[in-house]
This record gives sequence, C-alpha cells and structure tokens, in this order.
Amino acid sequence: MVVEYFEPRRGRRDAALAAGFLLLALFLFFLPAAFEAPVRRAVRTTALRPFLSIQASIAEQRSRGVDIAELRAQRDSLAAVVAAQAALSEENRRLRALLGLRSRAEPDFVPAEVLRPGLPGAESTFLIDKGRVAGVTAGSPILAPGGLLGVIWEVDERSGQAIDWTHPDFRASAMTADGEVYGIVEPRRGRFREEDLLALTGAPFHSDIKPGTRVVSSGRGGIYPRGIPIGTVLGLEESEAGWRKTYLLQPAVRPEAAAHVLVGVQREGGDLSQIWHVGAPPDTAVGPEAAPAAAPSRPARPARPAAETTPPAQRP
Repeated sequence: MVVEYFEPRRGRRDAALAAGFLLLALFLFFLPAAFEAPVRRAVRTTALRPFLSIQASIAEQRSRGVDIAELRAQRDSLAAVVAAQAALSEENRRLRALLGLRSRAEPDFVPAEVLRPGLPGAESTFLIDKGRVAGVTAGSPILAPGGLLGVIWEVDERSGQAIDWTHPDFRASAMTADGEVYGIVEPRRGRFREEDLLALTGAPFHSDIKPGTRVVSSGRGGIYPRGIPIGTVLGLEESEAGWRKTYLLQPAVRPEAAAHVLVGVQREGGDLSQIWHVGAPPDTAVGPEAAPAAAPSRPARPARPAAETTPPAQRP
C-alpha cells in the first residue's frame, strides 16, 4: 500500500519538472539576444560547471596523448636521420682516405668498387667493377686506405673476381717495417669473421718482434709491391723448436669494411713505402740466402715448350 501511495506522487513530480524545463527552454529560446549572454554565463558557471570541467580534462588528456605520439614520431625520424648521417659520414671519410691514397699511388692503381656476392661459403671472395679494359690482370694487388686487402683471382673484360686476406689460399711475402725480419703472411681463422687474424710465419728463431711492430709487404715474389702495410704484431703464436717462429698480426684492413679499393694495373713490383710513410729500407738481400718469396695466390701455368715459343720463321 505504501508503494502504491508514492508512485502517483512521483509521476506527478516528474511531469512537473519536465513541464518546467520545457517552459524554461521556450523562455530562453524566445529571449531577446541582449539577455541571452548573462543567462548563458550563469548556466555555465552553475549547472554546467562540473560537466565543462570534465570535458576540459578529457580534452587536455587527449592533447597530451597526441603530443606524446608526435614527439615519438619526431624522435624516431631524428634517430633515422642521425643514423643515415653517421653512415654517410663514415662513407665520406673512407672515400676521402681512398682519394688521398689514389693521389699518392697514381698511375699504377685504378679505383674500383667492391661487390660482395653474399653467398654461403663465399665470404672470402668478392667482385670488383674493373677488368682487362682498365688494365687489371690476374694477380693484381688490391689496396684499401689502411693497406693490403687481397689479390685478383680471375679477370674478365669489365669485372674481376678477387680474394681477400681471409681466404685459405692467401699468401704474401712480408717483413717488419725496419727490414730486420722476413717471412710469409697467411690467414688464421677465428670463431667469427670479426676475429680473423693474420700470422707471420717462417720468422727466424732468434728473432724477437715486439707487439705493435708494423709488418709490410717485402716486394718479393712479384705479386705485391714493397712497403704495403699488412698488419701489426700482436704477439708470438708458436715456435718450432730451434728453427722458426710464428707471430700473430692484427690486420691493417678489415674486409667487411672495404667498399671502395684501388687495384694495381702494373706488375713490375715497385716500392710503395712512402705512400704509407713506412720508411722501409731498400731490399739488399740477394742470392739463395734471401728470404723465401711469397707463394703465388693461384697455381702458376706451366711454361710453354721451346718449340711453341720459337717464332714460325725460325722453326726447323
């Protein structure tokens, strides 16, 4: 009975409120424009004030979220620009170093671009964009600003295949920069490519090469000119009892960092000591006691018979 008593009163109250709001709306609708502004201001500062505060807070949070997203996008763009600039700066530095080397090595070397095949098992080989047309031949040395990188293996008209010093067949006749110790440089494979080293083998047992000593090409063997930096001594690897010593070397050039190189176009040897300011002494070793020459980087072709080398007019 109590519920039935209050239900009609509640209905009449709701109807009265609705009618009041309707009359107020009509009154405000037909209110002259001169009186609308004070009324709107009064409504905003009283009944609508909580709703307006909530709306302002929501709009502020939304704007902060947009600002954070924009800041993140700007940060990512800036990081990409900085990374690109760093790579470009490094490439410019290498090109400047190569240009400086070329100006000192002309005209015996031509510039070339390194093209890595990217195939499994071909990490120690690469291609260059110069061939026989540019004067490149099989056995031409390949130089980087830091020193010796490798040698041409095969050559076509406009391209060539080469090996770097990490290849198992790489050999180079070398000496210390002061000319006191001679030997043969060969690769030493590490667990990773970045850990590959070189080794100076065949050094006399009485030799004592200090760490940090510079090792350069000796010019013997007819492959590499004299005075090209190969690496610096890290320490003794092993010694063959009473006969020879082997020293580990830190390479002067990392193959993975070489993008532009110089390729030799003359095979008469020569002395490049002054290009890298090595100051190696002249080669005075003569006779059979001279240090062994570097093994060719690929098997040499057998000599042609005398009958084939004799001019046709002189053949019997």
